Order: sequence, then structure tokens, then C-alpha cells
Amino acid sequence: MDLKDKKIVIIGAGISGIAAAKIAKKSGAFVIISDTNTADKIRYDLSELKNLDIRVVLGKQTIDLLKSADYVLLSPAVPLYTPLFKQAMDMGIKIMSEIEFAWHLAKAPIYAITGTNGKTTTTTLLGLLMKKHCHNVGVGGNIGVPLCDEVLRVGADGCTIAEISSYQLESTSVFHPHIAAVLNVTPDHIVRHGSMETYQKTKEKIFADQTKNDFLVLNFDDLRTRDMAERADSTVMFFSRKTNLSEGAVAINGSLVVKWQNKVYDVCQLDEIKIKGSHNIENALAATAMAFLAGVGIEQIAQVLKTFPGVEHRIEPVRILNGIHYYNDSKATNTDAAVKALESFPNHIILIAGGRDKQTDLTDFMKLVAERVDKLILLGDAADRFKAAAIANGFAAENISMVGYSMSEAVKTAHSLARIPQTVLFSPACASFDMYDGYEARGKDFKKIVKAL
Repeated sequence: MDLKDKKIVIIGAGISGIAAAKIAKKSGAFVIISDTNTADKIRYDLSELKNLDIRVVLGKQTIDLLKSADYVLLSPAVPLYTPLFKQAMDMGIKIMSEIEFAWHLAKAPIYAITGTNGKTTTTTLLGLLMKKHCHNVGVGGNIGVPLCDEVLRVGADGCTIAEISSYQLESTSVFHPHIAAVLNVTPDHIVRHGSMETYQKTKEKIFADQTKNDFLVLNFDDLRTRDMAERADSTVMFFSRKTNLSEGAVAINGSLVVKWQNKVYDVCQLDEIKIKGSHNIENALAATAMAFLAGVGIEQIAQVLKTFPGVEHRIEPVRILNGIHYYNDSKATNTDAAVKALESFPNHIILIAGGRDKQTDLTDFMKLVAERVDKLILLGDAADRFKAAAIANGFAAENISMVGYSMSEAVKTAHSLARIPQTVLFSPACASFDMYDGYEARGKDFKKIVKAL
């Protein structure tokens, strides 16, 4: 991708947009980075961009920005319906996302993972697995590190593991990972995408340009992902926690097994896998399938599975106080993730939930709450709707506590209510942006308050 003397307009001054701007400038391009936020609302330091002679335009965006532009690069937070995107389309300007920009720059294979839930755990786990096989391994994308930075760091010697969100896939056209995985597709981000059908089609862009020489790992237990095999030109490998497939990565008779090209490989016992919970068995199966296809040995895969402790903010043990276990699951930003967390524990849960409401259906989530939760503590924008849904699904109103927008009050309420053998679980089933900049900040605040009890 020759960027010398090209004009690139980057929309969105977030972490990936800033990284792309620096790379494009160093490659000889004339770069403009624009964000509708004013300077006081930008979360990142833009002084380095100005020092590199990158033009920074904040606030109102006008069509003048696009004059003579060769490329428009969209940051993930910028939706396709933003006016400047539509104007660029009308002008016939080439549009791409930061992950597609990274793909053009990459000299080593990219192995990419998407799905509604489990992306970060699977991406982190696959990164560790690939370190058993490659000299240089990059891990980036939606996991918090710009993918374009990682592919340049890795160079031609190794591979890059990419966590990919639907926001990042929206504006791709030729993004082409050698090995891709779709873990699951459940209702999420419907406000952004408009419908479940559009959300799923966006996820499917991860394999749209793959060929028979590429691989696609799909969850056989999820009907939406299972059916994707019919639309894929790549070589499909299923994984399943529930079905003893004739070919694929499966959990059967207490073991994790890979079946491929008429051979059977015993990886390890399921109870040897360090990360617990049925959802983490699925994550382990997906990562194992991808690592196997990339050439990692069975013994090496087993070593990593037996030692990988999981990721921060996903059913993360925080402390034991007076015999009560406290868990931080701030990364559960939708109801499906919260359901998986609830299923990881026996009954007698004190659940703290709520945040920025994604307006998805709450029926299945609240039915499980009614079965497993003793006390429900609600906070944030979603509290009123969550309370009504809980009561409608049989949860007793007297066991619900409303704590407004105070994490401190939520934790203190849980602490005052908890009795052995109960477990305190913070699994919000919501986005964080009514109270925090992201789920990481939310989880860190929860942990800080719990540790101070």
C-alpha cells in the first residue's frame, strides 16, 4: 500500500485513529485527523500529532475536509451513518477501517476472532498458544492495542492475533485473515446496527473474502454461526461443547479432543483447563482449533490450557472476605455474557447489575436471575427496566436494591447482605458509559471498593 503523497482523512481521534495517523504520516502521506468532539472532550493527547505536522480538526466536520482525499479511514467508534462518511461515499473516495489499513500493512498472517462474547479471552489465549510456535506474536484490535501498530512490530516473522468487533468490521471491504473465528452471535449493539440481521451480516464480513486456502472456525452449538459454513468459501472447522462431531475440536467424555483429516488428537482433560465455566470451555475449544490449524503442537496447546489464568474483568476473583467470594465480571456488557457468568456458579448469588441499557430482551436473563440469584442490586440507566423485567419473571421485589449511580453503594449493599454460602458477582449485562469511560474503568473501580471493605 503506497501512501507517499496521498491524502488520508482519519475520522475519529481515538486510540486506533491516532495510531493510523502516525503510521500514514511516517509513510509519506498528508494526514488530517478529525473528531466531532471538542478539545476538552478528547481522551487522548494530540500534541504529538501536531508535532508531526498532522492536521488536527476538532468539532464540526465539513465536506471541505474531503477535498482531494485519496482515502478516508474510519475509527471503530464512528458509525457508517455519520454525515462525513456518506459524503465520502458520494464522492467515490476509498473508505476503510483501521483493521483493513493494518491488513494492507501486514507482512505476516493475521488470525482474527469475532463474536458477541468470549473474544478477549480467546484472543489472549490464542496469543499465548502462538508464542509456542512463532518467534514474534502480536495481539491487537478491539483488545486495546491498535492492530496497525502490532502488524508493523511483528513484521514478516510471526503472526498477529486480532480481536475484531462488529464496529471494526462495518467499513471493511477486503479484510482477509488467514484463519478467522466466529464464536457466537447473540443480540448486542442493535442500536448501532439497526437489526439483528445487520449485526450478523457485519460479523460475517470477517470471512467474506477468504478463499479455500484459508480457515474459518465456527461454533457448531450456535445455530447462527453453524449456518455461516454454507456462506463461506474457506475451509471450515467446527468446535462444539455439546456434540461429538466427526471432525472438529470437541469436548467429549471429559476430554478436549481435536479430530481432523481422519486423525484424533487428545489434548487434555477438561478439568485440567485452568479457566473455569462452560463458556470458557468454548473459548478453549475455539483457540485450540485455531492454534492447531496454525501448526501449534498438541502438547504445547495442552501446556497453555493448563496454565492460562483468564483475563481481567471476566469472572475475575477479587477477594474472599468473611467467607464470601467477590467476582468482577465488568466485561459482561450484554445479557448473554451475564448469563454465562451466572451459569458458572451454583445458586445463592448476590448479583450487582446495570449500566447503560442496550435495550435487548431481558427474558432469558431474568429467568435465570430468578433461579440463581438471592439478592439483586441494580445501578445505572438500566436499573428501572431491569427491576421491572426481574419482577415480571418471578423475582421478588423485596429482594431488589436500587442504588442509583453509586458503585460504592452497590458494593456496600452487597457486603451488608452477603452470608455464607453466597457469592457476590458484579456482572452488569450493560455497557458502562452512563458512569465510566469503559468496562475496564468500571471493573477497576469495583475491585478498588471491594478491596477497601
